[in-house]
This record gives sequence, structure tokens and C-alpha cells, in this order.
Amino acid sequence: MSGHSKWATIKRKKAATDAKRGKIFTTIIKEITIAARDGGGEIDSNPRLRQAVSNAKSANMPSDNITRAIKKGTGELPGVSYEETSYEGYGPAGVAIMMECLTDNKKRTVAEIRHLITKYGGNLGENGSVSWMFDKKGQITLQADGHDEDTVFEAALESGAEDFEADGDVYIVSTDPSQIMSVRDALEEQGYEVESANIDMVPKNMQNIESDKEQSVITLLEALEDHDDIKAVYTNFDSED
Repeated sequence: MSGHSKWATIKRKKAATDAKRGKIFTTIIKEITIAARDGGGEIDSNPRLRQAVSNAKSANMPSDNITRAIKKGTGELPGVSYEETSYEGYGPAGVAIMMECLTDNKKRTVAEIRHLITKYGGNLGENGSVSWMFDKKGQITLQADGHDEDTVFEAALESGAEDFEADGDVYIVSTDPSQIMSVRDALEEQGYEVESANIDMVPKNMQNIESDKEQSVITLLEALEDHDDIKAVYTNFDSED
């Protein structure tokens, strides 16, 4: 599967720690709020909201939290107004970085992101400077749970997936963004446990860097990932290992 990198694996494993700290919940609540604001609070008629709620349930978010986030989005409850924005730039060794943000203050967010990138040896670029290096794809992560790889591969393709890869204890299924929920539903109906389902920016080509620069790249990516306003971080970074 094209575009899968060492950072993708680190990011997935890091998500478990983030969930314990509450970062995952915070990001999902923002996503639910925006989805409900833009498309209404009916889950069945709002694909983006349905995807966000499904991810909330996969993360074991309490139903009350989900309901409150939806009502804040529809205006039934008072809440902060979030905006979506994205930033692009380069990290150490020239690796491309894309960041999707959900923020209530764009000026604060961009200033803090610029500070972080500069601090760790990168620079913030103009919109479009690196986005052409990525494709938008649906990415569904399944728990392997002893399932035979060939069987899961066939099930994924029959469900409408475009690509597939085994990565340790999970399988990564790639889809057209518009098909992510239908593929997810089909796989769940066949008994597969979905860990997450997101629309991601997948790099078209990977950039290998020398091992002595690898840690500085990872340190920057993790610092960006930890920022409260950043929903997701994407990069074409890979290592020579």
C-alpha cells in the first residue's frame, strides 16, 4: 500500500497514549461539533457526523459527551465556535508536513505552529507548497485479531476498498473518501473490529532520511501532534531502517 510510513505506525501507537490524556476525546468532540453545525444533527443524513460519532464510539467516548457535542454544533447548547484550517511546511531534512486544525483562534494557532516548526528545525510554507505531494484517502484500521491476511484482503476488496496493508497487529484498508463509511459498514458486518476510520492525506511518495536526522523529525511531528488545535499531522517521512 503506497504512502504507509514509519511515522504512520508511530502515530497509530501514539494514539493510545493520547486517548489516556484526553487528546483524542477533545479532537473528536470538535469534529462532531463542526459536523453537526455544517450538516445538521441527524446522524443518518449527515455522513461526516456519522463518521465522527463512529470514531467516538470506537474510542469509548460516553454517549452523553457525544450528545452534548452534537447539540453544541446545532446550537441547542452554548459552545465554542470552531473553524477548520490547514497548514503546510517542511521539517528537518526537508520532509513535507501537512497539518489539519480545528481552532477557535486562527491567529493564535498559526503563531504557535510556526514557533514549533521553527524551534525543531523546519519552516512553515504557503498553502499548496506540499499538498500536491499527498492524496486524500479513506483509511480504515482493523484489529488483526488472528484474522487471516488473505481473507481480510479479499473481504476488503469485495467491500469496495482500493488498497490494503498488514501492519503488525492491525490491517490498514484504503478507500475512496466517499466510500469510507460503506466499506466500514461492510467490514463490521463481516465481524471485523474497526479501530478507526478517517479521511487522511496519504503521501504519493516517501522520503527516506538519514538515521541521524530521524529523531529530530519524530520529535517535531510528535510536538505538532500534541498541540490541542491540531487534528492530524501527515508527512512523507520514512527512514532508511
